[in-house]
Amino acid sequence: MNNNTRVYRMSFASVYPHYIQKAEKKGRTKAEVDEIIFWLTGYDQQTLQQHIDNKTDFETFFAQAPQINPNVSKITGVICGYRVEEIEDQLIQKVRYLDKLIDELAKGKAIEKILRK
Repeated sequence: MNNNTRVYRMSFASVYPHYIQKAEKKGRTKAEVDEIIFWLTGYDQQTLQQHIDNKTDFETFFAQAPQINPNVSKITGVICGYRVEEIEDQLIQKVRYLDKLIDELAKGKAIEKILRK
């Protein structure tokens, strides 16, 4: 099983607390983490919570996303040693987009900038 397959099967719920923890350690909030997730996926509080409760895997989480934000192409740069704009695997790219946005939040970037407004 390669690294990508592991990510596909990982539950979103298992990673979500880490996103929040990473943000809160830097003085940001769960609400901001959620706002980023809503922006990226089109989920709202209720549908996000359902995925967390159901322990949905990343593959399903992104496959069922109501609307991947059209501005994701503006997310560029390196995360985990990869340029996000060059990742060929669509799912892995979406997961890395999310990682990158949470990273920017933790680094103190303004939410407007993170959401590519």
